[in-house]
Amino acid sequence: MRKIIHCDADCFFAAIEMRDDPSLAHRPIAVGGSSDRRGVISTCNYEARRYGVHSAMPSSTAKRLCPDLLILPTRMDAYREASAKMRDIFYEYTELVEPLSLDEAFLDVSDAKIHRGSATLIAQEIRQRIKDEIGITVSAGIAPNKFLAKVASDWNKPNGQFVIPPEKVQAFVAQLPVKKIYGVGKAMAAKLAESNIFTCGDLHKFSIFELSQRYGQMGSRLYKLSRGIDERELTVDRRRKSLSVENTFSQDLPRLENCLHELPPLSQQLAIRLRRVDDDYKVVKLFVKLKFSDFSITTIERSASAVSLMELQSLCAEAYERKNLPVRLIGVGVRFIDLRESNAFFQLELFNNTNQYLTEEPFYGLNDELRNHNNRVFNTGMA
Repeated sequence: MRKIIHCDADCFFAAIEMRDDPSLAHRPIAVGGSSDRRGVISTCNYEARRYGVHSAMPSSTAKRLCPDLLILPTRMDAYREASAKMRDIFYEYTELVEPLSLDEAFLDVSDAKIHRGSATLIAQEIRQRIKDEIGITVSAGIAPNKFLAKVASDWNKPNGQFVIPPEKVQAFVAQLPVKKIYGVGKAMAAKLAESNIFTCGDLHKFSIFELSQRYGQMGSRLYKLSRGIDERELTVDRRRKSLSVENTFSQDLPRLENCLHELPPLSQQLAIRLRRVDDDYKVVKLFVKLKFSDFSITTIERSASAVSLMELQSLCAEAYERKNLPVRLIGVGVRFIDLRESNAFFQLELFNNTNQYLTEEPFYGLNDELRNHNNRVFNTGMA
């Protein structure tokens, strides 16, 4: 039985805006296009949702529903940065991560050793770390498959989690509205309602043959998911590119000396987390990020093969000179190259177009066995 976690950030874009400007926390806000330019709402906070505002709604409609709504322009760089940090945290618990968008992902923790393999405790720790390190909240669903985990993550939003243990799957799914099945939109739900099908339990009255006869390929999906059966594995096609830790201070650090004083514990945390990363990753850069009191952010990085407190101090001093303002956040991290991806890419390109690499220069930067093979290709002109 698999253990799947679905993590979903709460009103992600709006949450980042409220994090970066706390004065927005208790007023209705949305992120999206301008109401006077036929803009559309990307997301909104829960204050705005009380007025009926929701994502994909025209901004002009949102303003009519909530005249005090503040619509902010998108800041994709800030959202991507937060998303990357979330994924870095995910990868510390499992390499089996399937990102669905910037703000949500599936994690397969079936073989995780931390917390004695408890998916519930892993999800709790991930959510707490995201809150502490990134400053936003995440809801999580834990279940034996992707379908149920995604449903569960929406059960206790915002900032909650819900567990569907294997022994309770049938009881849980029987009372689930059919609209919770992915692929069942308004039109499909209306068709099902014509046959008095409103819940997954109602679908249990029909065989897979009957449902397939009525609804084609969708019938098979309805039959399986209404019984909590989802055999899909995670689609894992990307691995981490960086690892970082950061701290937002309750009071801004007034001088460079104060910033340097905070670096030893941050570098120690980074080194500890780096030990959990497998040997397929190679550190190639070290970086420091500062967020100043005016909410501007600067990041400086340089080539490195390991975490060095002296290098971090040097980078911090260089970053501080760019603004010379009090600092509200310090982040330190490393960037990787993935040796598995790098070697696979090189081999694919090499053997797809051998002549492209037939130069008079020897091949460097690969392991000995592959390098010797490539040099044989060079010498013979054939694979």
